[in-house]
Amino acid sequence: MDLVAEHSRFRTWGRSEKHRVTQDPIRSRRSSSPTLGFSVSIARSIFAQPRTAGRKAALVGAAAVLGGSGLVMGVASSASAAPTAASGAQATAQQMIGDSAQFQCFSNIVSHESGWNPQATNSSSGAYGLVQALPASKMSSAGSDWKTNPATQIKWGLDYMNSRYGSPCGAWDFWQANSWY
Repeated sequence: MDLVAEHSRFRTWGRSEKHRVTQDPIRSRRSSSPTLGFSVSIARSIFAQPRTAGRKAALVGAAAVLGGSGLVMGVASSASAAPTAASGAQATAQQMIGDSAQFQCFSNIVSHESGWNPQATNSSSGAYGLVQALPASKMSSAGSDWKTNPATQIKWGLDYMNSRYGSPCGAWDFWQANSWY
């Protein structure tokens, strides 16, 4: 069966929870291939997304990657991914800061500086981490795990913002005026 026909059957199948159990066209063939179970979960993730160009691109990419292998799907979807490092770092920062206004100011800076990526590196300056410390080794004053631990980077960043600008919101005010802090 071609991918378009399979897509059409899967889309029809996925419309109600009742049909999910009884009319899954892919699940009925799962035992013939150990990788079909993985493909089913990926297909569900893709088809659960709203109809967008991104979903279509994922489907086309899956078909291209698998070619003549006979599998229906084979791409990973971020929809079913575990929580990201960014959300964990944000929760850690929120807990460490406490005050919601100060957290929002801290979050604004980190979002602009690193996108909440604890390994973010500025290729031209060498600034590193959530708060883009320069030089990066400054963060070692907060802990020896500064390269890999977002909590250590957050602690160093808060100390820096508090000592230089009085608070994360003071740092954010400066950042807004200068696009750096």
